[in-house]
Amino acid sequence: MNHKEYTALVVELLSASANPQRAIEMKAYLRHQFEFLGIQTPIRRELSKNLPKLPKDPELILQIAKSLWKKPEREYRYVACDLLSQHANILSIEHLPAIKKLLQTDSWWETVDSLSSAISDIVLNEKRIGQPSQSVMDGWILDSDFWVRRSAMIHQLGWKTNTDADRLSSYALQLANESEFFIRKAIGWAFRDYAKCNPEFVARFMKKNGGVFSNLSVREATKNLPITRQN
Repeated sequence: MNHKEYTALVVELLSASANPQRAIEMKAYLRHQFEFLGIQTPIRRELSKNLPKLPKDPELILQIAKSLWKKPEREYRYVACDLLSQHANILSIEHLPAIKKLLQTDSWWETVDSLSSAISDIVLNEKRIGQPSQSVMDGWILDSDFWVRRSAMIHQLGWKTNTDADRLSSYALQLANESEFFIRKAIGWAFRDYAKCNPEFVARFMKKNGGVFSNLSVREATKNLPITRQN
């Protein structure tokens, strides 16, 4: 099966379950920027179980993702995000530029964050086998596109003890002066997540550097640190 055939199957499957009223609501939720079929995530993922299993071919997975990304309705892109996450273990550093292009196409938080989840898995998998995968994120944190910078800021979500705390701190300080809401939120989100396994580090970092960050970033970062919030 090639990427065109698989894409056609996805279109056939999802279009048959389109909900025009729900589509209006979903479009409104994302500020009327994008088109929708009106299929909520649980239903979409249940429908996707009917799709054929794909071979462990990274180029085919990327071709399908690119093909789905060309469809106007966002649900097709969500299927692409799920496919990339499901096959992150066969993707590598060399595939990150292609995923970055998807991330930068009609960007909004929901596709950026979904793709960032796949990116996170790819980078960690590569790091575990000795590849300098985080050096790619070192470049992304300096990118002119704030959505790419957001992706770099949150790329260690869920890493727990695998988190490079020095990079987390460095990235946050590099972005500290930015006024973009989605960057400020990402900084707080990244630290809040790391606080689950290393609250002492986050508390110390925010006590020392909190003054350079927005209230939003600090509030998010310390949300799970009762003592820090009281000081």
